[in-house]
Amino acid sequence: MQRVVIIGGGVIGSSIAYHLTANPQFGGSVVVIERDPSYARASSALSASSIRVQFSTPVNIALSQFGLDFIKHAEHILAVGQDHPVLGLREPGYLYAVPEHGVALQRDINAVQRAAGADVALLAPFELASRFPWLATKGIALGSLGLSGEGWFNGPALHQALRTKAIAQGAIFIARAAVKFERADGRVFGVGLADGGIVPADRIVNAAGAWAAEVGAWSGLDLPIRPRRRMVFTFDCRESLPRFPLLIDPTGIWVRPEGRGYICGVSPAEGEPDPDEPALEIDETIFETQIWPVLAERVPAFQSLRLTGGWAGYYDMNLFDHNALVGPHPDAPHVVIAAGFSGHGMQHAPGIGRGVAEMLMTGASTSLDLSPLAPSRLVSGAKLLERCVI
Repeated sequence: MQRVVIIGGGVIGSSIAYHLTANPQFGGSVVVIERDPSYARASSALSASSIRVQFSTPVNIALSQFGLDFIKHAEHILAVGQDHPVLGLREPGYLYAVPEHGVALQRDINAVQRAAGADVALLAPFELASRFPWLATKGIALGSLGLSGEGWFNGPALHQALRTKAIAQGAIFIARAAVKFERADGRVFGVGLADGGIVPADRIVNAAGAWAAEVGAWSGLDLPIRPRRRMVFTFDCRESLPRFPLLIDPTGIWVRPEGRGYICGVSPAEGEPDPDEPALEIDETIFETQIWPVLAERVPAFQSLRLTGGWAGYYDMNLFDHNALVGPHPDAPHVVIAAGFSGHGMQHAPGIGRGVAEMLMTGASTSLDLSPLAPSRLVSGAKLLERCVI
């Protein structure tokens, strides 16, 4: 009987546990080690929980397509007894506002997206103005709009539903801190806990998210994954702005509806400081000096917005190429890595869970080709560049 131990009980670890225990051909056991069952600092609890097909790499597009289909049917797939999770999926799309210098690249990306079956249209400024009369198109040469298959949902509810269903199917979640791998005769046989206990393991998964590098170090690996803080601000607007998508301004600032208000944020620009694991606090001066002036110019109705709050969470940022690391590392084949999603983890969790479960059972992801995400690229130096990073 194969004993699988997953380090990290967030949405990725929970998805892997769910897919393993849901497979009738898996006859083993699954133990998930999560040091903080409150998930107070977990990316899964603090995600903005959006989903898009507007990526530039086919593997990320395919993962989003699978994720969307899974989310649409999660009410039935993840039901436990009479408890049916409600994920509140909405699909208003993503709108990338593209400046003149980015038009050629955006057309190339659109060709990749459409070849993968993504429903994405390129719109001229006059078409954007007609569709979104509240939008100021100054400085926009092209708009890339997802016509279907993009939007947002209740990510923490998806996480909890995956976790609950995995437990109902036999997975065991333990609230402990993993601190090392236990070895004997040159092989890893378990995971050591801070309290001195040992969880026996035949296969191990590193799904520790923003702290995956710490787990990697137990095998002598220097994984380029670091916790990077991303802030989300919430605000109200008095005017009604119909059909508002998730809008990404050419500056990188993004905004979308959330309930009766809006949420927004921005990632640091190239060259700006982006320190590891700062306190999960918001800095309102970033909103006031960087975000609000751009929003007010792009959407004139936002000139009179009212900031209402915000929160901060961590991206498990893969500094190598901003794409996930999924699979065993050549220098530590005893551990399957599933981390470094760089902000894509929530939307890709269903597909990653299924793929890693297949790797653990058969040695390869058979439903989706996840080989482009293999950690072996850290050794070869061949980056998988994602052009559409938010």
